[in-house]
Amino acid sequence: MVLDFGDSLYLDNPYPVLAALRHSAAISKGVRAPPYGSAWIATRYAEVLTVLKDPRFSVDPRHLSGGNSMERWWIPRSFRLVTEGLLNKDDPDHYRLRNLVHKAFTPRLIEALQTHIEKITDDLLDGLDKRNPIDLMQAFAVPLPLAVISHMLGVPARDRLKFRRLMNGTITGSAKMGLLRILGGAHAMYRLMGFLESLLTLRRREPDEGLITALVAAEQAGDSLSPDECLAMLFLLLFAGHETTVNLIGSGMLALIDNPAQLTSLIGQPSLAEPAVEELLRYTNPVQFGASRIALEDLKLGEVTIKKHDVVIALLSSANRDETIFHDPEGLNISRSPNRHLGFGLGIHFCLGAPLARMEGRIAFNKLLARFPNIRLAVPRAEIRWRASPVFRGLKALPVYLE
Repeated sequence: MVLDFGDSLYLDNPYPVLAALRHSAAISKGVRAPPYGSAWIATRYAEVLTVLKDPRFSVDPRHLSGGNSMERWWIPRSFRLVTEGLLNKDDPDHYRLRNLVHKAFTPRLIEALQTHIEKITDDLLDGLDKRNPIDLMQAFAVPLPLAVISHMLGVPARDRLKFRRLMNGTITGSAKMGLLRILGGAHAMYRLMGFLESLLTLRRREPDEGLITALVAAEQAGDSLSPDECLAMLFLLLFAGHETTVNLIGSGMLALIDNPAQLTSLIGQPSLAEPAVEELLRYTNPVQFGASRIALEDLKLGEVTIKKHDVVIALLSSANRDETIFHDPEGLNISRSPNRHLGFGLGIHFCLGAPLARMEGRIAFNKLLARFPNIRLAVPRAEIRWRASPVFRGLKALPVYLE
């Protein structure tokens, strides 16, 4: 069975396809993974875990048999910069970069944001139209994380809509992109890079209490981030701290509406927000898979021999529905415990933005449901559509009545 990330039926509901793949084999081949070409896919929890943690797998595209295609002279600098970030580095380079960024992206910084996130959430909820149907994505799920990450990065309020448009242009790609879409994405990346470079320049000149100033300080002290590494880190933190949360809030709210007993439980017991967020991460899979891995040597994975330089994609979305790990994996259970989901990956590449996404999710669901406990869809369920992205799983829109 060949997995087609661009198939409309798969995008609407990938889980039956993933279940069939899991039942047929732990490792399958046939999927295309630009820019790597053909790749293996790991669908069962055990094999996905191995791919994420085994040091015989690399995220560095320089280990591809043909070398790193992102280093070709004709590749735009904005695309090449992505390979300078944590996602495409192995130890010891990864360890060095992660230690430096931890000086900026600290638990203390995240905890200090709680009051600010609560105020942003309350302000957004105050402004919602209770008389007419609204798109919860555009009215709440998108602007909340956008306001938070904009605050962290020091993006002026006047530039935030522009900021969002630039981000949208870099993440709306599908698995079947034509030349115009690719060129459009490259242009959006170029403009976003310029926007972030201007923020870096501003914070070098006018330091503040934010994340960019902390990154600049790390860049300037001893073992430092290079300018390109600093910019690549901003790209990573931007998507780790924003896109995952947008999809968690939107898809999570739809999952709760689809499961009214679970919705009622969360409304009645706000203390369930913490396990509820974990379960919604497992169930909705805001990120379906992370960076592809490259085998550094011939090795056995499941019943398959992976050759040196072969590419393997670890499907987090499939592992999170593995029936050998999770009881009733196709069901939503906000009290699930234990919940060893892989929504943020695992190992050295565990998502830096996880604490922020979890905090925003807990605050968002509790405050939204406290205000509007009778929230319901404003369109038939069959009309809900998903974005055409093979990596990020999120809704195009979520029309609801607030009651």
